[in-house]
Amino acid sequence: MTTRWAIAGTGRMAASFAPDFANAVDAELVAVGSRRQESADAFAAEHGIARSHGSYRALLEDPDVDAVYVATPHPQHHRLALAAIEADKALLVEKAFTATLAGAEEVVAAARSAGVFCMEAMWTRFQPAVVRARELVAEGAIGELRAVQADLGAQRPYDPSDRLFSPELGGGATLDLGVYVVSVAQHFLGTPDTVQVTGTTYPNGVDATVSYLLAYGDGRSASLVASLESGTAGRAVLMGTGGSLEIEPRFHHPSSLVLRRHDAEPETLTLPATGRGYCHEIDEVGRCLAEGLTESDVMGLDDTLAVQSVLQTALDTLGVPVGEDTTLTI
Repeated sequence: MTTRWAIAGTGRMAASFAPDFANAVDAELVAVGSRRQESADAFAAEHGIARSHGSYRALLEDPDVDAVYVATPHPQHHRLALAAIEADKALLVEKAFTATLAGAEEVVAAARSAGVFCMEAMWTRFQPAVVRARELVAEGAIGELRAVQADLGAQRPYDPSDRLFSPELGGGATLDLGVYVVSVAQHFLGTPDTVQVTGTTYPNGVDATVSYLLAYGDGRSASLVASLESGTAGRAVLMGTGGSLEIEPRFHHPSSLVLRRHDAEPETLTLPATGRGYCHEIDEVGRCLAEGLTESDVMGLDDTLAVQSVLQTALDTLGVPVGEDTTLTI
C-alpha cells in the first residue's frame, strides 16, 4: 500500500524532509500546503510535487492525501494537528511536538478519540545506529543500564528576529535541541520521577543553555545539556554495569556506535542512515498504517507526552515565555 503524503509548511524543515521521499518505501509526496499560494507553488516546483495549496484548509481537504507531515514552527503544530485529526489525516508532527504540555495532551487525546494515527517526528529513534543500540541494550550487552549522558549544542549568534530566538515562534534551546537529549534519555531509561533544570536566557527571555537532571526512583539518572550558545560534540553515552555504549556525534542522526565492554577492546559498529535519514520515520508511518495501528510502538504518544512534560518543566523553571499559536488560519 502506497501512502500519499502532504507537507504542511515550506520552511527549512520541510525543505530538508522532502528529498528523502526518494528513499522511502511505498510513500509518495503528492502535495504541499502553505498560508501563501506563491510559497506553496515555489516549494512544489523545487521539489517536483504535483499539487500546491495556498491554505492549510485546502491541503487537509485534499482527498488524495493520506498522511500529513507538519513542518511549521512549534507553536503552530497544535492547531494544525487538531485540524488534521478532524480531517481524518494520519499525522507525523515535527519535534518538538507542540510548544506546551497542555497542547500536546489535547492533540494526543483528540487523535486517540478519533482513532487517527499520530506520531512525533523524532527521526533519531529510527536511525539504524540507534535501532542497533536499542537491541544491544535489550540483549544485555552493557549489563543493566544505569545512566545516560547526552549533549547537543550549536553556537548561534543571538538574533531576536530569527525563529530560533523568537518566543512567538517557539525559539530557544529546549524546544529546538533539548527535545533530542530528553528524548534519548526517555527512550532508554523511561519516564523520570523527578526533573531538575538550570540554565541561562537571552535578553528576550528565551532559553540559551539548559542543563537537565532526570532522576529515577531506583537510582538511575540522566545528565543532559542543550545549548544555542556553545557548539558541542553531540554525543550520547549509555552506561551500564557491564560496559558502555556511545552513540557517536552527532547522536541525533548518527552513523556509528562504540561498544565498550569491561575487559574488552572497544568495538565500533558502522550503521549509516539511508539518504538524509528522514525516510526511516516515513517508513515507520507507512508500516503502522499498513498494519492498522494508530500509534507507533517505537515513538508512542505516551513517550511524546513524557518528553513534553520534561520540556514544560524546563520552560516553566526558566520562565521562558512560550505558548500555542491560537491565531493560525486553517
